[in-house]
Amino acid sequence: MKANLPQKKSSAATHAADRITILIVDDHSVVRAGIRALLGTDAGFKVVGEGENGQKAVEMYRQLQPQIVLMDLRMPLLDGVEATRAIRQIDPQARIVMLTTHQGDEEIHAAFEAGAVGYILKNSPGDDLAAALRAVANGKNWIPDDIAKKMEAHAGKDKLTERELDVLQRLVGGDSNKELADKMGVTEHTVKAHLKSIIAKLKVRDRTEAVTVGLRRGIIRLPE
Repeated sequence: MKANLPQKKSSAATHAADRITILIVDDHSVVRAGIRALLGTDAGFKVVGEGENGQKAVEMYRQLQPQIVLMDLRMPLLDGVEATRAIRQIDPQARIVMLTTHQGDEEIHAAFEAGAVGYILKNSPGDDLAAALRAVANGKNWIPDDIAKKMEAHAGKDKLTERELDVLQRLVGGDSNKELADKMGVTEHTVKAHLKSIIAKLKVRDRTEAVTVGLRRGIIRLPE
């Protein structure tokens, strides 16, 4: 639904003579300040607002209607993926670029599935960020080559089931099979079966490596 939204120009072409308006969303103030300073050196951009979490991103999008939302992936209250999904429900034409330090293929896939149209790493050169924003403002997607390769690789991988994801996340705490079984209300045999499947799908040797790979790929996260 797009009710109660401020009037928004319909295309990037309409803004050709204007600066590209940007909403920056990141839970670290130093990152927001750095991006604002960087974009401030380019007359083609105008930062219209900043937010520190996904919930704020949704609220500010309603209010400001920027051409592009430049948003961190991992944030409190509402992460970047959920915020992207919420903004796209408000406005299916919203242009959202994920700005992150994380390269896990599961997170990349989730971001684009939610409606993101670009993905750029925080350590990318300033020129790359400017190029990404201009491309997205002109209706294009922005996917760096290394990210595109991860997305292609992701397509060929066996996905873990919801139950397997639950088991893998619980492994982060270091619980034994019996402890996992007790907490999940299942038999130890069932836990072992899930572990066997997880190890096979992730192509790892043991549960420790499964956790390592799961964290690297963004399938699971360390406790906050």
